[in-house]
Amino acid sequence: MSTTDDVAIAPEPLSTARRSVLFGSMLVNNLILFMVYAGVIAVLLPQQVALIDDANKVNNFALVTAISAFATLFVQPLVGAFSDRTRSRFGRRSPWIVIGGVGGGLLVIALQFANVIPVLAFLWVLGQMLLNALQGPTTAIIADRVEMSRRGFGSAFVGVGISIGAAVGITLAGALITRIGLSYTIFGIAVIIMSILFVLVNPDRSSKDLEVPRFQWGRFVRGFWVNPRKHPDYAWAFAGRFFMVLGYQAIQNYGLYILTDYIHLPVADAGILYGRMSMITAGTTIVGTLIFGRLSDVLRRRKIFVFGASLLMAIGVAVPLVSPTASAMIVYAVLVGIGYGAYMSVDLALMIDVLPSTGDIGKDLGILNVASNIPQTLTPVIAAVLLGIFAGNYGSIFVFAIIAVVFSSFLVFPIKKVR
Repeated sequence: MSTTDDVAIAPEPLSTARRSVLFGSMLVNNLILFMVYAGVIAVLLPQQVALIDDANKVNNFALVTAISAFATLFVQPLVGAFSDRTRSRFGRRSPWIVIGGVGGGLLVIALQFANVIPVLAFLWVLGQMLLNALQGPTTAIIADRVEMSRRGFGSAFVGVGISIGAAVGITLAGALITRIGLSYTIFGIAVIIMSILFVLVNPDRSSKDLEVPRFQWGRFVRGFWVNPRKHPDYAWAFAGRFFMVLGYQAIQNYGLYILTDYIHLPVADAGILYGRMSMITAGTTIVGTLIFGRLSDVLRRRKIFVFGASLLMAIGVAVPLVSPTASAMIVYAVLVGIGYGAYMSVDLALMIDVLPSTGDIGKDLGILNVASNIPQTLTPVIAAVLLGIFAGNYGSIFVFAIIAVVFSSFLVFPIKKVR
């Protein structure tokens, strides 16, 4: 069911120059956004939690990240739905991008002043909610402005931005791990500037005159339920992304602790190696993203690339499990980078291809993004439970990640709408 009675808006025709600017801007947008996500979640938060209470860092970190992920669970579909209905001279998506970017950036800066776990959790919950309010409408822009034949290539730029951003965020935060306040300030200012520049460089067309069906709360709430029997492809895509992110985040969220407590490196060395791994992952991800995103468009196939990428990532995760060394973590970074790049370049295009309607793009993509948010809620809890059961052995997290990623690879095959 639709929240907007399927008021469809065809992608606006873009010149080659404008399309190039949009793709480049999407790359930078996601680079900055995921620089903040990765730097904060992978390095700054766990280090700040450890500084506040080192003895209980695993449980406290699980608490902070699980609460924040749960609180943001439905932000993207809600903001996506509201942006579908937004009518302004600045368009549908731009107001939300600016609100999310500026508000989220200010709260990221404020994180440095938290000196107890409840305050830290409260600030990060609000900050992540606003950053998600930025991310949701931004994700819909590919569907809004890019024709289907170029969405794989456009998604590749998103994937490259995510990969470079994660690498830059972890590297910068790792290098400044003893200067947390400076890191938070840099990240916050960057996302504020980025969100404003993005809407200035890529102005949205006015939505003032677009028809808006009368708002009804009942219809609006029911619109968030997508019947899996009527839209099985959408349901399979949701499940596939869910288990992929569940496995991937299990390692990413505990990367710093894995290097210090599993590989047994000092904190300073762990921060440097984490940054080095991130740069390697970024490079290999870019290669995987650009090659396989374009190849997916040319061959008009999505599923085989998602399947192959998932298996390659599982192999990469298995390497440190067999050999818990710094060298094995480098191999992990290479293989996971290629696999994740191939996955991200094709996954967004696949998601857009299986949307159940053309009038609720922001809402429907937001619901699919819940498949990324729910695992972020679950993985800290799952990891804490596994570490408790297996006496702090981080190998248990690697085993869990392999199982989840391999399982996700088989969930794309029932999708019929996409080859």
